[in-house]
Amino acid sequence: MNSTYQLDKKYLKRCFILAKKGAGKVSPNPLVGAVIVKSGIVIGEGWHNKYGDSHAEVNAITNAKVNISGATLYCNLEPCCHSKKQTPPCVPLLIENKISRVVISNIDPNKEVNGRGIRQLKNAGIQVSTGISEQEGQELNKYYFKYVSKKIPYISIKIAQSIDGKISESKNKQTWLTGEKSVKYVHKLRSVYDAVLVGANTIKTDDPQLTVRKVKGRNPIRIIIDGKLSISLKSKVIETDDTQNTWIFTSKSSNKRKVKSLTENGVKVFQLKSNENNSLSLKKILNILTKEKITSLLVEGGADIFTQFIQKELFDELIVLQSPNILGRGIYSQNIQKLKKLELLSTSKLGEDIKLVYGKN
Repeated sequence: MNSTYQLDKKYLKRCFILAKKGAGKVSPNPLVGAVIVKSGIVIGEGWHNKYGDSHAEVNAITNAKVNISGATLYCNLEPCCHSKKQTPPCVPLLIENKISRVVISNIDPNKEVNGRGIRQLKNAGIQVSTGISEQEGQELNKYYFKYVSKKIPYISIKIAQSIDGKISESKNKQTWLTGEKSVKYVHKLRSVYDAVLVGANTIKTDDPQLTVRKVKGRNPIRIIIDGKLSISLKSKVIETDDTQNTWIFTSKSSNKRKVKSLTENGVKVFQLKSNENNSLSLKKILNILTKEKITSLLVEGGADIFTQFIQKELFDELIVLQSPNILGRGIYSQNIQKLKKLELLSTSKLGEDIKLVYGKN
């Protein structure tokens, strides 16, 4: 491998690090970092910090210490070239500032871009290199790529279970299984996913806040599937300062007074047509979430909910947090080994717990 390729990988790695600074804040936009190099020296860096704010390329140019004419710009995603957004396109700015070369990891699958930015750069006489560290770039923006290309959120299912495969001692009893490091990890997950989803039984049994408290980060949208609208109005997800971030999916036949009380309190209620036992279509819910610009979804439980997602193959990633505890009797989790089309991607330790991440193969 030549030295130019190695340098390209080095500076793109820096782009990835910068891009991650926007995690949890830029959705539904992608994570993007940019580095400007001239005569072998980094003269400017930037990242997309928040949805609606300047893009990474703009920030890198603004932060540049010297004139960037003739410099190389590294960016993990193809620069934008359309005006159907809150900020001006980046490609004309790169051309105007006489950048000589642009190095990109991934082409933007957004139909408004998707190679057009690259063509405009090349037509302006700028050298463009693509596909370098492409896999790393794909992993970085897996939420965005799935959302844009498939019109559905990236979905991860989180299951905490004992070493003998149980998720709780009984259906209506709260059971703490994992340790503090696993709890912090889950809070970190919440901070980078657009939304977390649970069923009504989880709210009634555990009364969770579904917020980010153990780490720094923004709170996700809290989504509750409650076909019968059975949760208490005193639940923590209802009695909160940011009720607009609580969304409930229920049936059209739900108690009208309760629906009115929730909406007057700021909760967003979606009423869908249900089947005979008041269960709701997950696909319809996901379609609505897509329209609401939810690009990533963390399914936290309970057993009935994540079983539905798994059986219907409505997930991209399965995260199992396995504690060393033995429950004996209790509610069984999924038998992961028997699930088809699953590939173990990674294993790691979180204190005394083991984290196993599975993907579809």
